[in-house]
Amino acid sequence: MENYVYARTAAGLSRDEIAQAVTAALDAYHPRRVLILPPDFTRFHSNAGLITNICWHHLTDAGCAVDILPALGTHAPVSRTQAEKMFGDIPYDRFLVHNWRTDVVRLGEVPGSYIAELTDGLWDEPLSVEVNRRLLDPAYDLIISPGQVVPHEVIGMSNHAKNIFVGVGGSDMINKSHMVGAVYGMERMMGKDHTPVRRIFDYALEKYLGNLPLLFMLTVTTAPQGEICTHGLFIGEKRAALEAAIRLAQEKNIDFVPSGLKKCVVYLDPDEFKSTWLGNKAIYRTRMAMADGGQLIILAPGVERFGEDDAVDALIRKYGYRGRLHTLEEFRKPENGDLRENMGAAAHLIHGSSDGRFTITYAVRDISQEEIRSVGFEAADYGAMAARYNPETLEYGWNTLPDGDIIYYIPNPALGLWIDRSRFEQQPDGE
Repeated sequence: MENYVYARTAAGLSRDEIAQAVTAALDAYHPRRVLILPPDFTRFHSNAGLITNICWHHLTDAGCAVDILPALGTHAPVSRTQAEKMFGDIPYDRFLVHNWRTDVVRLGEVPGSYIAELTDGLWDEPLSVEVNRRLLDPAYDLIISPGQVVPHEVIGMSNHAKNIFVGVGGSDMINKSHMVGAVYGMERMMGKDHTPVRRIFDYALEKYLGNLPLLFMLTVTTAPQGEICTHGLFIGEKRAALEAAIRLAQEKNIDFVPSGLKKCVVYLDPDEFKSTWLGNKAIYRTRMAMADGGQLIILAPGVERFGEDDAVDALIRKYGYRGRLHTLEEFRKPENGDLRENMGAAAHLIHGSSDGRFTITYAVRDISQEEIRSVGFEAADYGAMAARYNPETLEYGWNTLPDGDIIYYIPNPALGLWIDRSRFEQQPDGE
């Protein structure tokens, strides 16, 4: 079943157009029991919540039993309030919780020799292939994976097999795949398809889950004024749906700026970003656009902690965002077993630093400035910074303030990738 729907106007696909495509796809299967794997609230603007709601009603109206297992990865569970906002009127008791440490079964591994080949020898340890045990329940005759394809710091372009092996995967795959991406270099991968991490997930999907009744429903969206605009919906069982979505996302979700940004202000919606673990997308997605010596200011009114769970929070507080070389040095020390056992956290620390190339200032209100500085960032008071860089009045892109200060403003870093065209064009093969 392949069905690709493109928006015919700048307004994007309507709810009716999305519903028509989704229900037509479902009608080709006639399932009796379905498992849906939507993203969590951190991907609110994916429009996967609407798609999940459409699936829920269409399937249950036909007498099908439906379970919903949000692809949390290492994130916190979806709250009742979040579920109502993102997924509508689906009963909250139908949402299951994935525990990436305890709810998985091991299917095999991706060989270290293959990973070394993909990474130019930078990583040669095997990765265990682990998924939530519910995916292997033969009672499910259809598993639906909705979500957004958008530039991503670990894999290049998000979703498809990533939603399985990270979203409802286990600790070894999550940790090591993130570390592979960090060691290989995010700037070599962001916005691209056939990256080492993507090829690892492709290998695992084909070898270990090739017979799983998986149906992907992939969106390409933007939300320049906060309202979701769905530019395309790509439904299919095969990789071709991902490839079609990637082509559109590269067009819609990558913004080239003519030269490096000297001052960039990024706003983090407090409903969506409550930790630097998530909020550092402001760094990942802009680092290829930032000028050497530039300033990145992150307006973070909802950030109240560093990690999404206590264990990762403690690691961030201990080691901080102090650059790639420093983190790798700490990672290799025998006494730092806690970091070695949490490679995803180590990768996150690498991703969350500018390596001294530009400054990063978090403007916060729900965590102390002292805590922010303790992990290697600069800090500022949110109220003072929001008065100067008011997210209610700034427009996406270039803004000139009354005093003549020129900034580039991004209202949601999760929906795009920003690249300095002059720097990008000087690199071979766009790397």
